[in-house]
Amino acid sequence: MKTRTITWIIAIAVLAALGINGRLAAQEQKEQNNAHHHYMLVDIAPFGGPNSSYLLPSPKGLVNNSGVAVGGADTSTPDPTSTMFEGDAFLSFGFTWQDGVVHKLGALPGFNSSFAFWVSNSGHVVGVSENGVDPLTGIRALEAVLWGKDGSITDLGTLGGYDSAAFAVNNRGQVVGSALNTIPDPYTGMFSFSGATQAHAFRWTKSQGMQDLGTLGGTDSAAFYINERGQIAGFSFTDSTVNPSTGVPTLHPFLWENGKMTDLGTLGGTFAGPFTIESFGGLNNRGEVVGTSNLAGDAIAHPFLWTKSEGMKDLGTLGGTLAFATWINDAGEVVGLSGTLDDQFAHAFLWRDGVMTDLGTPGSDPDSQANSINSRGQVVGGSFGTTDLHGFLWENGSIVDLNTLIAPGSGATITDAADINDRGEVAALGFDSNGDGRAFLLIPCDEEHPDIKGCDYDSVEAVTEAPIGSAQVTAPSAASSFANLSLAERMTRHRSMMSNRNRRFGALPPK
Repeated sequence: MKTRTITWIIAIAVLAALGINGRLAAQEQKEQNNAHHHYMLVDIAPFGGPNSSYLLPSPKGLVNNSGVAVGGADTSTPDPTSTMFEGDAFLSFGFTWQDGVVHKLGALPGFNSSFAFWVSNSGHVVGVSENGVDPLTGIRALEAVLWGKDGSITDLGTLGGYDSAAFAVNNRGQVVGSALNTIPDPYTGMFSFSGATQAHAFRWTKSQGMQDLGTLGGTDSAAFYINERGQIAGFSFTDSTVNPSTGVPTLHPFLWENGKMTDLGTLGGTFAGPFTIESFGGLNNRGEVVGTSNLAGDAIAHPFLWTKSEGMKDLGTLGGTLAFATWINDAGEVVGLSGTLDDQFAHAFLWRDGVMTDLGTPGSDPDSQANSINSRGQVVGGSFGTTDLHGFLWENGSIVDLNTLIAPGSGATITDAADINDRGEVAALGFDSNGDGRAFLLIPCDEEHPDIKGCDYDSVEAVTEAPIGSAQVTAPSAASSFANLSLAERMTRHRSMMSNRNRRFGALPPK
């Protein structure tokens, strides 16, 4: 599918050599019998073309609490130069889906594609539209856009350069993202996949337009989340000196509020940011931030939780040397991925009240990653090996393959669950019976969704075990072959494990 939806701002994720260490004092949890609901599968069909999709990375904002889902879908119109999807050549547009109706979101004037990234609970939708060609790179330019409830499109502009992207919007219509200015950038390719100038975090409001949030002292920054209090989270270089251990200048997460960008620091290393392109971290409505940080020496890294009262806290790992956080809910519960003991596997985790729980994998699948958690503590994600395997739901101590909870005979395969709202509705990715990429919405057959035609309201029993324990910070195990590899070797091994998982629907630069 087409390539550059947001890769110009997320390419830094593959430049930092990160590792994880730690050991978990695992305990066995007794088997639990847990009931799951069936789900009604909604196939969000494209606009005449082959594929539809949600944005990854974007663990939240894909489906709001009113059941509005947003993403992008192909038309049947050929467009070999468009940049929205990877691997196809069709004009495509953003979409909204609600109550069985799909609405096409337009693009900026011209022969341009668009893609919707985030929908707030109040119905504000943001994303990007192509807008001509960037003369400095010769590649299609992208600009941040906001769609109104009437389908109107607002160009949010740039900071003087040729590209911008809007990643999130709150219920007040405040938008955040990153935009290029006119200053030549010596680190092109770090915060900007194809741009030739600096990228800065921005906030856009209807009354003030686009506001440059600046940086923590370096050349580039990006904002990925904004909560209902108007607090903004993102990452920024703090200087312009390249660290030999990571290949990039020092990178720190920030929290912006009341006109000030606060440096959240690191766990001792020179890099705290997205571990992979699906792990920017998250921000909840209490102003708590999660992400991933190198430890001292830049040889290993752990997921972190930052709070105003306690600063940055190390969440540890499940015993391996790979771990990152993908989201945090308003109860302070954190989800993500961690290597298990001696890096035998990578498993989804839930961190709650100082305890990291190994969520396991559905069936016999080798590896898993948690993408999102809602206010009920329901977790969704996907399993993977050399390819994507199955989207999963974890609730009440039980993990289940979502493919077993939908009606048989649909021909659909759910390979990943990207987001879940507070009503339990799941934004999932996969393939239809023809093998075309699809954005699916899974609606639970439960008491909050009564009288849905075709819904199976009988419950499904599931049995699982989950090792749990308090995550601890210790030196890497001498027996861990992964820990004994060089930084480059560790990153190569991890990237090979995750490449198929991440290279979908414009999530990575082209091969």
